[in-house]
Amino acid sequence: MFTGLIEATGVIASITPSASGVRLVVRSPAWSHHPAVGDSISVSGCCLTVAAGPAGPGELLFDVVPETLAKTTLDGWRDGRRVNLEHAATASTLLGGHIVQGHVDGVGKVARLVQSPEWRIRIRPPGELMEFIAPKGSVAVDGVSLTVADLSPAEGWFEVALIPTTLDKTTLGALVAGDRCNLECDVLSKTIVHWLKHYGSKE
Repeated sequence: MFTGLIEATGVIASITPSASGVRLVVRSPAWSHHPAVGDSISVSGCCLTVAAGPAGPGELLFDVVPETLAKTTLDGWRDGRRVNLEHAATASTLLGGHIVQGHVDGVGKVARLVQSPEWRIRIRPPGELMEFIAPKGSVAVDGVSLTVADLSPAEGWFEVALIPTTLDKTTLGALVAGDRCNLECDVLSKTIVHWLKHYGSKE
C-alpha cells in the first residue's frame, strides 16, 4: 500500500527484454530510501518489486511481467524517462494522501492542459472507470494522489488541479496533451460501486 505522496523522482537507466518480460533499471541517486530485494516500490503508480541488488549507486532493479506491460504505460517507457517513486507505507506512515494500492486500473490520456489562472490537467480515462471518479474524490495519476477538481461523466473526462509543490516534486508538470498516464481510482469508490452493482439490489 502507498499514499500517493511522491518521495523522489528517478530516471530510467535501461529497459531490456528478460525471461519474465522486461528488466527495468531506475536510477535515483538522491533518494535517501534504500530498499531491499523483495520490497515494493510505486513507480509512476505501478507497484513493482525490487528484484535484485543495485548494479550501481542509486539504482533500483525490477522485473516487469507482460500483464503489467499490457495494462499500464510501461509498454511505452524508454531510457531517460522520469518516473515518480514512493516506497510502501507502514503502520506508522502519515497518510497525507489517500490509500493507493499501486494496482493500475487503466491508462488515461491527457486531453487538455491549462496553466492560468491555475494549473489544471483534463484527463480522459477508459469509459468504464468514470463511475469510480467522484467530485472532490481521490484519484492517483502516475502514482500521485490528487483531488478531482471537476468532471463530466457525460463527456467522459475529469480534471485535477496541480499546486506548485506537485509540479516541482513530480513528473506531472511535464505532461502535455496526448500523453498517456497511469490511473488508479479510489479503492473505497470501487468497493462501494462493486457492492451496489452486484449485491445492493438483492433482498
